[in-house]
Amino acid sequence: MKNFYKKKILIDLDGVLNVYGKDKYDENYIPEIKEGAIEFLEKLSIHAELYLFTSRNIMLSTKWLIKNKIDKYFKDVTNIKIPSYLYIDDRTICFKGNFETTYEEVVKFQPYWK
Repeated sequence: MKNFYKKKILIDLDGVLNVYGKDKYDENYIPEIKEGAIEFLEKLSIHAELYLFTSRNIMLSTKWLIKNKIDKYFKDVTNIKIPSYLYIDDRTICFKGNFETTYEEVVKFQPYWK
């Protein structure tokens, strides 16, 4: 029997899985799930081991996953960037080997929802 290994992917909560940026930030409230997120997680979880990455309270985030019936797609919730194959975040710049290009991207950066 072949050993099947799924790659770890960390997915950020705010701005990726939820509707974020239209309301003022509230540490005790997580906005509603973004349209298409469930289907995305369902497909991705077939090929990868998913971890929710968030700077929010872990218990609050876990309850949000359960409320939205998407907890089954995640192996764990963490606020530490564990070694992973890939990170999915709305506030990330991918380094493509060129420092000058990366610097320009940093200077001009804005999240997609601004």
